[in-house]
Amino acid sequence: MPTEAEWEFAARGGNKSKHAQYSGSSRIDDVAWYANNCEGPEKVAKKKPNELVIYDMTGNVWEWCLDWYQGYTSSAQDNPTGPARGDEGRVVRGGSWGYEAAECRNTYRMGIEPTTIFFGVGFRLVLTE
Repeated sequence: MPTEAEWEFAARGGNKSKHAQYSGSSRIDDVAWYANNCEGPEKVAKKKPNELVIYDMTGNVWEWCLDWYQGYTSSAQDNPTGPARGDEGRVVRGGSWGYEAAECRNTYRMGIEPTTIFFGVGFRLVLTE
């Protein structure tokens, strides 16, 4: 799984970013399945991809990140990693089909306990060379 920083970098479009509010657009309906346009998860790649040609990083299902959830520090960091353990669950990012647009923004995050079973959570594998 990606770290939270890796997930956000990819969701924002990496070095090709156009600084959209959601992954690939500032118009959520272009790129995401969320509370206002679906009743459950949808098949991947039915909406526009982001600048890196990655589909569905906004909406559809929350995506697990490797990091444990904690508040951000006030200092700028380059590719940070989260704490080794935590009390507020692991980070999930991207929003889900059952959530409003505000909770699907690239910047929105929350923690969920790893033992939680929830129909709106999935994961994305990261392949490295």
